[in-house]
Amino acid sequence: MADAAARRAVAELPLLRAPAGPRDREGWAERLREEYRALIQYVENNKRADTDWFRLESNPEGTRWSGRCWYIHELLRYEFNIEFEIPVTYPGTAPEIAIPELDGKTAKMYRGGKICLSDHFKPLWARNVPKFGLAHLMALGLGPWLAVEIPDLISKGLIQHKDK
Repeated sequence: MADAAARRAVAELPLLRAPAGPRDREGWAERLREEYRALIQYVENNKRADTDWFRLESNPEGTRWSGRCWYIHELLRYEFNIEFEIPVTYPGTAPEIAIPELDGKTAKMYRGGKICLSDHFKPLWARNVPKFGLAHLMALGLGPWLAVEIPDLISKGLIQHKDK
């Protein structure tokens, strides 16, 4: 599934209960509250462990999310914009996170900069519906993807640190 650090991080996250998606007005409000609680818990845990690595915010409806993520490599911080939309079939379908500025730089990415999570993360998500949410997406999807792809892209010279 994931490395030990990711497993510990996920074990400390609350599991979500509300099975509602954006189409279910009443249920979506409860699901969104659960999502925010889990994200806040994850960010607090990361800060406490000195592993803070992302910021997210949503539109008022909670259907479009954007923010920044960063990865530290050889004591240099590489930052990227991230964005995703909540699919109408959520939570049955995981959101697809996009890092537009990396579009076309790795084979593990779809058009528009959407990162490829189909082999490992999507089956895990499917087994854990509706318990997994956006905090789990970050911890088990984007985090491990960055840990594998960013050092590789740097070593190939496909991304440069902003100060170089």
